[in-house]
Amino acid sequence: MRHYPVRAAIFMALAAAAMPGAAQVAAPSAAVAGDPAAPVFVQKLANDAFAVLRDKSLSKSASRDKFRTMLQENVALSDIGNRLIRRQRATITPAQYQAYQAALPEFVLTAYPDRLYDYSDASVKVVRTVARGPMTDVFTRVTRPGAQPVDAVWQVKKTGTGRMVVNNLTVSGINL
Repeated sequence: MRHYPVRAAIFMALAAAAMPGAAQVAAPSAAVAGDPAAPVFVQKLANDAFAVLRDKSLSKSASRDKFRTMLQENVALSDIGNRLIRRQRATITPAQYQAYQAALPEFVLTAYPDRLYDYSDASVKVVRTVARGPMTDVFTRVTRPGAQPVDAVWQVKKTGTGRMVVNNLTVSGINL
């Protein structure tokens, strides 16, 4: 499967709402539930992201600043970027790699925000969690009035300091 840097933007809670598609969250299983802090983290991140979308007192510039902060604090963007470029990594110079790592967050922040305002009426509900080694998959359902639900699986991990971050996201069965 090919990966593109633009898809890293989907790692924000609101991006899950921006991807239309059929519901695909699997039924609960006997799998180990994973870190109990992971669903709390995902729910809070989603709620905070949608609160930014709903806040009419913020300009688009102020909203983007809040998204930038949320992204930097809650998404393993460097790890994601490394996975996205891994096939090309051996063919680029260190300077090109550094430029890529520096540009990726800004690109992510400018690729989707305007589009996501259409989803300010969406809500995210945690359906279940499953342990995957050191990661926890958090299965969610994004709903908005009059639209089909969208299912997303957030892969969450703890950093070396014990903070939770989004490490990957699959939306409607598509690994982003």
